[in-house]
Amino acid sequence: MSHQQPAHGSGTPVRRAGVLHATGSWCARHFVVVIVLWIAALVALQAVQHAYGGDYSDNFAIPGTQSQDGLDVLEKHAPSAGGYSSQVVVHDADKPLSGLSSQMSTVVGSLQKLPDVLSAQNPLTAPSSTGGPDVGPLSADGKTAYITVRFSEQPSSLGSGYLDGVDSAVRPLRSAGAEVEYGGSLGELARPKANDRVSEAIGFGVAVLVLLIGFGSLLAALLPLITALICVVCGLGLLGLLAAATTFATVSPTLATMIGLGVGIDYALFLVTRHRQNLMDGRDPVAAAGAATATSGRAVLLSGCTVIIALCGLWVSGIGFIGKLGVAAAVTVVTAVLGALTLVPAMLGLTGRYIDRIHVRKPVAEVEPGPEPGAEPGPERGARPGREPTAERGPTTHGTWHRYAQRVERRPWWFLAAGVVVLAVLAFPVFFIQLGHIGDGADPKSFTDRRAYDLMSTAFGPGSNGPLTLVIDQSEVPQSDRSALESQAQQSLAKVPDAAFITPLTATQDGDVLTATAYSVAAPQDERTTSLVNHLSDDVLPAAVHGTAADTYVTGTTAGQVDFLDIVSSRLPLIIAVVVGLAFLVILAVFRGLLVAVKAALLNVLSIAASYGVVVAVFQWGWGGPALGVSGDVPIESYVPMMMFAIVFGLSMDYEIFLLTRIHEAWLATNDPRASVAHALEITARVITCAALIMVSVFAAFIISDNIVVKMLGLGLAVSVLIDATVVRLLLVPAVMTLLGRAAWWTPRWLDRVLPHLDAEGSENREPPVATGRHRK
Repeated sequence: MSHQQPAHGSGTPVRRAGVLHATGSWCARHFVVVIVLWIAALVALQAVQHAYGGDYSDNFAIPGTQSQDGLDVLEKHAPSAGGYSSQVVVHDADKPLSGLSSQMSTVVGSLQKLPDVLSAQNPLTAPSSTGGPDVGPLSADGKTAYITVRFSEQPSSLGSGYLDGVDSAVRPLRSAGAEVEYGGSLGELARPKANDRVSEAIGFGVAVLVLLIGFGSLLAALLPLITALICVVCGLGLLGLLAAATTFATVSPTLATMIGLGVGIDYALFLVTRHRQNLMDGRDPVAAAGAATATSGRAVLLSGCTVIIALCGLWVSGIGFIGKLGVAAAVTVVTAVLGALTLVPAMLGLTGRYIDRIHVRKPVAEVEPGPEPGAEPGPERGARPGREPTAERGPTTHGTWHRYAQRVERRPWWFLAAGVVVLAVLAFPVFFIQLGHIGDGADPKSFTDRRAYDLMSTAFGPGSNGPLTLVIDQSEVPQSDRSALESQAQQSLAKVPDAAFITPLTATQDGDVLTATAYSVAAPQDERTTSLVNHLSDDVLPAAVHGTAADTYVTGTTAGQVDFLDIVSSRLPLIIAVVVGLAFLVILAVFRGLLVAVKAALLNVLSIAASYGVVVAVFQWGWGGPALGVSGDVPIESYVPMMMFAIVFGLSMDYEIFLLTRIHEAWLATNDPRASVAHALEITARVITCAALIMVSVFAAFIISDNIVVKMLGLGLAVSVLIDATVVRLLLVPAVMTLLGRAAWWTPRWLDRVLPHLDAEGSENREPPVATGRHRK
């Protein structure tokens, strides 16, 4: 409710400012203090982060999986055969490598002396495969070989400085003219560090153009970009400090930058636009900034909380790696919200009435309103007689978007059907989605792991890039039965579908464990390799030890990736249910409309399915993948759908909340459901369109990244925002809201009493309903 008290010396009521209004006004009035504090925080965070911040790596394990349990068994009984293996691939196109035996021995010895190395195998002295395909470690022509190096830690987590020792160790072979490449996670460590500056520059450049074209004002265009950049840099500093306490994936800072820039620009834009409209309506800069913070700022706070809730929902996966990716993105969302509520009002206070002084066209904010036919204009544009000027003008404009909304009102079923058909067509490929792990073969040829992958595939077959270690723990089997067990197991491994070759079983030094290596007929990311891992772990190995007390495992990097895929696939429905449920409750608590909340949840799920479909078509089906720098068709990285759902659902709710805020605002003022929809489209069309174009450009700019996962996320997020800003906002939302009418805002009384009361548009600044003569009864 609005709290009013008489103004001193007049009968005009004034409203008690809420916390957000007071915060925005204070920041605008004391802009020097606020700006200095933000800059000081930025400098301090960067300095502390550079001094004490942690590194990012993909070193993570999933306790309780059979691949991790098998690795633990190997580390206990045969440390040199356990750990994390990578290949150092050696190739000489002119002569056999046997002529470099002395250099090879020197290199192997140097590798064994490196920190965290458990063992290194000399390919020239190791036994080659017999009785099957050539799987190494020395090719039949003797020109390609691989040194298997086993590490106690994931090589990708050892830091880029570790490569200096590896490069020094292999120098004798390179000096002798041989090509030396690093495969597996060692190759991932050698990848060039991601440089997002080009993507950021592209996103910023497009954002400036969009804002200049959309609103005409130079300062109004630059302000959201400057504040968003400051907030993102502060967020990345905080993330670096968190990385010192726990391990974050290497993609975390890129993801945080991507999300932080997108929401940071959007949130600032919504406040700046509302503020500028308040200025045009006659308010002074401090009052205008306070009102903008209390109205659009409240919607920013709610939408930011929704994004954070969605990202935190990733912890439902039970996988720390996934949950921490959500935390990384949430950090910059938090700083973006804080910046929108404090730094943006301060910058608005700094610019004062000069925010539109420099312009490339006539500056506009939300709309360029004109009076209704027959209406008498007030003393000021947007002002009512006897009241302070305000941006809450009610549905009194008749622009292009108003007329469009009226067309939707006349044929809502047609617009609803058109939107559903578009989403259904885009979502169709999702029924054929193949989750998996993107192998090194999809990387650019400039990467050493890609060159190592190609050399291995050519010489030893694609399966050599993802060997599977089979482990049979017979420590509980009596000595007298172990010979029979080994014979039985060897027979079971004789002919396994999709296995190119399985080496004979060998016992560890203590005799308690039998090990073998299996090679798939396909690449590690192929569906046949996934099927082989599951068949070996679920059927072949259990049958091989049937009737004994032995335990069996399939371990290794590829097996771990398959286990990760199985867990992610099984928990994705739970994450979807949790995120949708929490967002549903937020919308319901804010707008007190049961059907509005249901509509918001369903439409956002449909738009996410459509973005999934586009990602599948581009990357898995190869429709444009090569143009994006992706070599061949690749599966969808197992955790990308989970990440996309949390991020996209949260971002989708941004526009949903801002649009519903204006519909709800007009509904409370007029009690006219259809006119409220038209008014909301009229008011939000320009700002949401510009915000969406900016976010699309920010996300799409990351498609040029060399990281395939970043490409997937960039494309998926860009497509999703584009769908939300066009199909959902222009077709589905107005059609559904028109069809629902007054029922959209209905909530059972018992539920209304239970739900907390959250105000999206800031009731302390909303004027009481005024009769317009146009209400539908």
